[in-house]
Amino acid sequence: MVNVVLTVSDHVKSELGHFSWINWSEVAREEVFKRATFEKYLKTGELSDEDWEFCDRIDWHPVDDLPLKKEFIDRLKKADEGKFIKVNSIDDIFED
Repeated sequence: MVNVVLTVSDHVKSELGHFSWINWSEVAREEVFKRATFEKYLKTGELSDEDWEFCDRIDWHPVDDLPLKKEFIDRLKKADEGKFIKVNSIDDIFED
């Protein structure tokens, strides 16, 4: 196994010290694997079984990090401009 050493400022080191229960090595390892998985997905559009297991374990999928499409943003804006009714409670919705 290879070791990686990161240099951080004294301020960052003290901030990390406030979270002593966090395994920072595991956090870094997951982020590196997440980045590699994301780049593989961008190139191939597919995930291996190992990649799927990783994504399930951290409750993430590469499409989560893709930017929203312009068409979808336009649909959201159009829906936001639509007609809405104001209700004071759930019962107001089901009034006859």
